[in-house]
Amino acid sequence: MGRQLTISCFRYNPNIPGDKPRMQDYKLEEHEGMTLFVALNEIREKQDPTLMFDFVCRAAICGSCAMLINGRPRLACKTMTSILPSRFTVMPLPVFKLIGDLAVDTGTWFRDLQVRAEAWIHTNKKFDFNALEVRMENKTCEEIYDPEQCIECGCCVAACITANIRPDFIGATGINRVYRFLIDPRDERSNAEYYDVIGNEDGTFGCVGLMACDDLCPKDIPLQQNLAYVRRKMAAAGLKLDFKGVKTS
Repeated sequence: MGRQLTISCFRYNPNIPGDKPRMQDYKLEEHEGMTLFVALNEIREKQDPTLMFDFVCRAAICGSCAMLINGRPRLACKTMTSILPSRFTVMPLPVFKLIGDLAVDTGTWFRDLQVRAEAWIHTNKKFDFNALEVRMENKTCEEIYDPEQCIECGCCVAACITANIRPDFIGATGINRVYRFLIDPRDERSNAEYYDVIGNEDGTFGCVGLMACDDLCPKDIPLQQNLAYVRRKMAAAGLKLDFKGVKTS
């Protein structure tokens, strides 16, 4: 016989006229090895089919089930109920547009991020369909793989004080994305060109350094380290601007 859990869920469907934000309690018995994802599915299947939340992979790969669990951004599929008190709250991630209840639209936000960060290889080389793939040192591949582990769950964005008060801030995930291309030898952009993208208050200089993003990343990406690298590069690029704001190199 497991614990009796009381899960207080945020409820609000903006598509229903007159609906108002509220908290609704659900009670269920805890099972061994239960994750919050399993608990929410049990609620939806046995108690309330109208409860909205997102999931795809159930293996901490897709990032869809991120939400505020007792005030902390986490993945529901990776959060064991055993580490939580018998009564806890579940709310949608802040910053992102609310779809309903616990579901938010991270897709539009991250699509805009990719465009703003110009998250693709920039090169003047003409693509040759018959050429062999570009060879790369294993060490370089490993360095690029680290930031590529981002699953765009939004936990770092939701935990960021700057992102919560400034909707145009690119966030830790955006800076991490830029870092990934900065260290990629195939990308031919200069530091000055990167500076045009994120060398401002909406980019790398908007971070206030609380590093909640680094603490709460479910994939343990070293966001603090990556941010420091990008900030150093952008600070050096900024110092190369003359008094007219024209790049000297």
